[in-house]
Amino acid sequence: MRILVTGGAGFIGSHLCDALIARGDEVVCADNLCTGRVENIAHLLDRREFSFAQLDVSAELEVPGPFDAVAHLASPASPPHYLRLPLETLAVGSKGTENALRVAHEHSARFVLASTSEIYGDPAMHPQQESYWGNVNPIGPRSVYDEAKRFAEALTSAWRRSCAVNTGIVRIFNTYGPRMSAADGRIVTNFITQALTGEPLTVYGDGSQTRSFCYVEDLVSGILMMLDGTEPGPLNLGNPEEFTVAGFANLVLELTGSGSDIEFRPLPVDDPTRRCPDISSAMRVLGWHPTTSTEQGVRRTIDWFRSRPHEIAGLREPQLSSGVSPVR
Repeated sequence: MRILVTGGAGFIGSHLCDALIARGDEVVCADNLCTGRVENIAHLLDRREFSFAQLDVSAELEVPGPFDAVAHLASPASPPHYLRLPLETLAVGSKGTENALRVAHEHSARFVLASTSEIYGDPAMHPQQESYWGNVNPIGPRSVYDEAKRFAEALTSAWRRSCAVNTGIVRIFNTYGPRMSAADGRIVTNFITQALTGEPLTVYGDGSQTRSFCYVEDLVSGILMMLDGTEPGPLNLGNPEEFTVAGFANLVLELTGSGSDIEFRPLPVDDPTRRCPDISSAMRVLGWHPTTSTEQGVRRTIDWFRSRPHEIAGLREPQLSSGVSPVR
């Protein structure tokens, strides 16, 4: 197949490009590099099956077809990034999604939207099922990301109903692994880089809030299944192994052998108290489930950061004035 991947130079997008190339597909990667990095795709630039277009999908998406599928992953995804780029985040969720849908429509291609568990907000349902409509503050500081993705889902569903586009939606829960930026401000990278540099691990609230962590290779396998099928979704893709934030901090300390302390800070605005996917639909419809344990995945991620000391050299935690936690 010939597949367009928007946001293909990002953390997840670059892994998806790798998986598509490895199975024999041709990939066109579109990214404006506002958060993506050329180094994530540098090993693919000389491949005949791969091409890179540096462009803003919110402004234009003029790339030569034909395409069999479009994977729309373009968006800032970590709190420091979408708080720094609030208007751009809203634009890529709205106009960027529309542009990507138009490409899919023009080429009669399968379209898969990378949505997020953040559409559930601070959920009243636990674990979260796809039927749950969410509990989101539409005007809070996190809303630029949450509502951008909620609108993208609505837009994708409207194009399916009105224009018969073959669409699918996946809701991605906390994903981690190699190629994450050390400064992206999410919980896995924060804890690992703090542990490796001897800094205190910053836990917001009392640490009893929960998260579930999915290794990037497992996530990509689910996205591939959605690209190859006709399932509309939305489908949750994540690891239902649930950790308290404090428990995860202790796991990172154990696996790194770090002597860092844990430092507790006030719980910020709109921080979800519980986050865990119900993946029964993905298991039933796709036959998908994660196969990498959190301990295995975290070990691999720690090893990756250890092999790249420049990633964490002189790193300091981002200072946010919005009152939003820099972790997810």
